[in-house]
Amino acid sequence: MGRADERRARQRGGRRAAPKNRSSRAAAPASRNESVSTAEETTAAAVTGGRAAARRSAKKGAKGAKSEKGRIRRLFTWKKMLGTFLGLVVLTIGAFVALYITTPIPDNANADAQLQSNVYKYSDGSLLTRDGKLNRENVDLAKVPKPVQHTFVAAENKSFYDDAGVDLRGTARGILNTLMGKGAQGGSTITQQYVKNYYLTQEQTVTRKLKELVISLKLDREESKDYILAGYINTSYYGRGAYGIQAAAQAYYRVDAEKLNVAQGAYLAALLQAPSQYDWHAASDTGRKLVQQRWNYVLNNMVEEGWLTKAERAGMTFPVPKEPKAAPGQEGQVGYLVDAANSELEKQLVSQGVADSRKEAEAMVNAGGWNITLNIDKKKQKALEASVKEQLTSKLDKKKRSVDGDVQAGAASVDPKTGAVVAMYGGVNYVEHYTNNATRTDYQPASTFKPVILAAALAQGAETQDGEKISANTLYDGTSKRPVVGSDIGFAPENEDDVDYGDVTVQTAMNKSINSVFAQMGVDVGMDKVLKTASDLGMDTEDLKAVPAQTLGTMGASPLQMAGVYATLDNHGKKVTPTLIKSAENSAHTVKPAQSIGEEVISREAADTVTSVLTGVVDDGTAKKSVRDNPLRKGQKVAGKTGTSDNNKSAWFTAYTPDLVTSVGLFGESAKPPHPQVTLTGATTGLTGDDGRVNGGGFPAQIWAAYTFGVSTKVTKFDLDTTQGAAVQPSRSASPSPSQSREPSNEPSSEAPTPSKSPKPPVTPSNTPTTEEPSNEPSSEAPSPSNSPSPPVTPPENPLDPQSGQ
Repeated sequence: MGRADERRARQRGGRRAAPKNRSSRAAAPASRNESVSTAEETTAAAVTGGRAAARRSAKKGAKGAKSEKGRIRRLFTWKKMLGTFLGLVVLTIGAFVALYITTPIPDNANADAQLQSNVYKYSDGSLLTRDGKLNRENVDLAKVPKPVQHTFVAAENKSFYDDAGVDLRGTARGILNTLMGKGAQGGSTITQQYVKNYYLTQEQTVTRKLKELVISLKLDREESKDYILAGYINTSYYGRGAYGIQAAAQAYYRVDAEKLNVAQGAYLAALLQAPSQYDWHAASDTGRKLVQQRWNYVLNNMVEEGWLTKAERAGMTFPVPKEPKAAPGQEGQVGYLVDAANSELEKQLVSQGVADSRKEAEAMVNAGGWNITLNIDKKKQKALEASVKEQLTSKLDKKKRSVDGDVQAGAASVDPKTGAVVAMYGGVNYVEHYTNNATRTDYQPASTFKPVILAAALAQGAETQDGEKISANTLYDGTSKRPVVGSDIGFAPENEDDVDYGDVTVQTAMNKSINSVFAQMGVDVGMDKVLKTASDLGMDTEDLKAVPAQTLGTMGASPLQMAGVYATLDNHGKKVTPTLIKSAENSAHTVKPAQSIGEEVISREAADTVTSVLTGVVDDGTAKKSVRDNPLRKGQKVAGKTGTSDNNKSAWFTAYTPDLVTSVGLFGESAKPPHPQVTLTGATTGLTGDDGRVNGGGFPAQIWAAYTFGVSTKVTKFDLDTTQGAAVQPSRSASPSPSQSREPSNEPSSEAPTPSKSPKPPVTPSNTPTTEEPSNEPSSEAPSPSNSPSPPVTPPENPLDPQSGQ
């Protein structure tokens, strides 16, 4: 065997390949070749030995793993697992039996069922009001018509008359959700709901749910179904401060419970799912649809259970409830503030996990015992009320002019640094007009939406159709009815009074509120991005379609909402959420105030540029007569925007100083039920000018100025991080086109025109017809003419004329 063969053999078999005469070789002197061979053999043996050791170790590891698996199998045999499961079942049953034995039906109602008053205070701790006597009156079930009784069973628990008082699946799901931090998700029987409302509390704990289960089982065994149903309908909360079916019947239909019909009973039963959301007169369009669906659900279940015939069901129409009446002691602005505070508290109870649903939160608030301090500043509140009275309501005379009875005013004032709502005006009187005009969202904000479009353009770094970056100095075509370019939907809005302005800067377009400019700008930015910015700033845009018509502010908004949007601009782009509650607590809970100041939603430069541009509206635009020239003004810096909606149904002025933001809205609402929206035109004829047209630069701006300049006397400047806009640059004024049939204004600009940074107009009138008919929708804003005599000066120069400004 050769040396190489020996080596291979040793590598394959270890000692089996060793030479037979190893001992004789070891005794004799080794030659050089033999020494080398021996070294190689030693190395090979070491390698081979190491591999053998690794194999032995692997074998031992495999044996150990098998041994471990064996131990696991022996530990988790099916017999042991079954035994463990049965043991847990026995323990659970034993624990439940022990709980059943040791948990009696309480002798008395819980503290929540014995309701107390809520106390409301101003921000300085002085008393605002204490809510009135509890609106509850129990009635015998026998006095409630049987079909009306069935509406509640059909709505909440069809198996009520046959079940054992509990829903084991629903309870198990509720316990599991509680353990997982998700809260309950319905499924309770009428018996369980009655036990929770009357004997226990609304807290979401496993202990409370188990007690609810036990007491419900016992109550079902010891009391009749009629006893339980009577307790349920007499302790449930129906909204409008009404506890029990008797109070609810009076609150919604002005009848006693015994006079209710099936359709009315079905509405009251439907209310229990979401009292505040389903109150017909306070509900949104979505809320009204949902309560009608719930009402139909109740009646259809009654037919299914044989409690109502199909013919009777087919003949029923939805019973619209009566308008709500204010509780005693809620006169003036008090009721508006209390309702708004309650609504905010309910949201906080849900968001902080104290209540599982808005329904439970509402019940908790109305259960009383809350000490609620508002952010309302007593002096500012009185000043706002006085301003509305002095500037508007004292001038209304519905005996002389019926339209004066259709004028509603709403206002909200917010501190931009804290988000605190320091004043609110909800209407002339809570007991006369139940709807809070400061929080209602059913009227169009009109041109007060234009700053949002500009904010979106600046925040997105948007460009015109010609690729020019949009800025305060960008030139746009202000021709009335000019079709927008770049939109799949034809849109050609009319400027107020159909005035043509020709080519104007964005600053001038904001000053004069030129619709055609902002319609084009909205398309240039992208309406989806405009609505996204609006949402970021605080508007509710969830169900809005991203169409060019939205540039005219055709969505709904409230003064409180718009105050929040402008407060975010005033706060340099950091989100401001108006907050009414300063603190709230009762014996069981302390609720944290809502987070008022959030993160930056648009850049500081974008927000400050919008502020700078909006100073031009006050100093050289539609608000200059009411605000700039107001004798109460002592040099305060102001930025703001007017707005007047389609057909003059609403008029707005939303504006701010560095320290205070206030939004004022006037709304045309018919004094006759069902109170549709109507025009404001003709109100206070002889006082408004423009043939009785009410615009944002009139009463709203006057109310704003009288209030703001009265309470915000400190003269401060805006701290702006921008090089654009009227606050840091002279503004350029525009006059109507000479081709316009109306008389052009001879009023001079208060500032010299500034050359555009763009070498050419980025947008020129399009001669290409759109594929659809252009819209003739009226404009949302008019330039406010000045009543002061014009000095004999040269008419404003054309900014495109190369000789101008020289």
